[in-house]
Amino acid sequence: MRPHVEVIHEDDYIWHAAELAGGEGRASERRLSVDEEDGSCSLRVDFHTRWGRGPGIHHATTEFYVLDGSMTYGGRRIGAGGYLYLPKGVPADAVTFAEGTKVLHYREYGDAGFDPVDSPGAPRWEGAREDVIVVDSAAMTWDAVPNPGPMPGLFIKYLHVDPVTGFYTRLVHAQEGWADHRLAHHPCYEEAYTMQGLMEYNFGTLDLGTYFFRPARVKHGHFTSLEGGATWLLRSDGELYNWYTENSWVRWGGESINWGPGEGRTRFSQSAHDLGRGSTRRGDHDRELLNASLGFARSQGATDSDWFPPGHGPDPSLVAVAKAMDAARLQGGHSHEHNHSHEHRHEHGHEHSHDHSHGDAHGDAHGDAHGDAHGDAHEPSDEAGRAHGQWGAGPAELEHAHERESHNWGQGRPWKPGDPVPAPIISTLPVRSRSRGRWDGDGM
Repeated sequence: MRPHVEVIHEDDYIWHAAELAGGEGRASERRLSVDEEDGSCSLRVDFHTRWGRGPGIHHATTEFYVLDGSMTYGGRRIGAGGYLYLPKGVPADAVTFAEGTKVLHYREYGDAGFDPVDSPGAPRWEGAREDVIVVDSAAMTWDAVPNPGPMPGLFIKYLHVDPVTGFYTRLVHAQEGWADHRLAHHPCYEEAYTMQGLMEYNFGTLDLGTYFFRPARVKHGHFTSLEGGATWLLRSDGELYNWYTENSWVRWGGESINWGPGEGRTRFSQSAHDLGRGSTRRGDHDRELLNASLGFARSQGATDSDWFPPGHGPDPSLVAVAKAMDAARLQGGHSHEHNHSHEHRHEHGHEHSHDHSHGDAHGDAHGDAHGDAHGDAHEPSDEAGRAHGQWGAGPAELEHAHERESHNWGQGRPWKPGDPVPAPIISTLPVRSRSRGRWDGDGM
């Protein structure tokens, strides 16, 4: 599998000798992301001399997109914006790149292997499908995205769509002022290289040369497109469905042995509105755009909650936990009378007694300050908690249907409307840039 990469700038990658088998010339590559299991990778390649190779069959589905310079395929020359799609196992014609050309290069479901053939009319591999595609994207017109989020302003150029798996490569442009106040996750992976512009979102800043590879189900969002809008080359290994979340939060805990205050029970709660960990670059204009997104969504009939700047507003996890505890007790989660007075002694060294109904106030104040001490002493049964939908399903029940299968050639991400929607993955520490200051820690 490929690791989660967010907001890393290509300049933070080292150069390697380009792995382009069967060609003549000199080139270097930056490995933006790599799957060491099946050979899939996304690369930035610079050609230092004229480079070319003759007809042949690629061991992986292969794509080239020209950022600068020119490419010639089968005698047809295309400049910046040229796109070449070469299916795995399908004979391809000769290709050359002019000296100084810079490209994005992708290989999927295979390694860099290349078998020379006499002509593009040679036999295909058994099971090979699709045909070579050559596109001059600079000559294409931008179309409005069918589902642009909560407001108009997203435009698209489709470069390739696999009719079987839904895998697709496209150019997307967000015009200045486009925003989305929600968080989203998808059944497929999503990766992008920023070719122009500026955008802020929960993982940091996207500008020229930044890259991300986001595995299926990783939650992301709170987008704002700033000066000049923003343009990317995006790829997804299946049809992209948007599943939205608001008021996002996370809770975790454990028994610390030799770390933490008092070396005892440690609980932590984090939300998109908690701990002041939002983007440091988000000023008044940025917040205006997110609230404009919210206002537009409501004008279309949405009932979305208010958007709060990160670091402000309540922590909804406390209310949710308190309600879940109450629901569990009503279903018999307690093994003794609820009206009681008892003591909680923890490593943080205090005592308290109480006789109350455990409602929101107790969950809010006591749960946050003391790690939900009462909940620790009287854990609800799974059956009781799930009966009211507060604790949710177990993690395995919320996985993608094919989460634990190898990602095989031609499989894609087979999800269709009506299937159970898998829960998002909270990824707070993806691979990221160290030198460029584009990471701000708000991984919600």
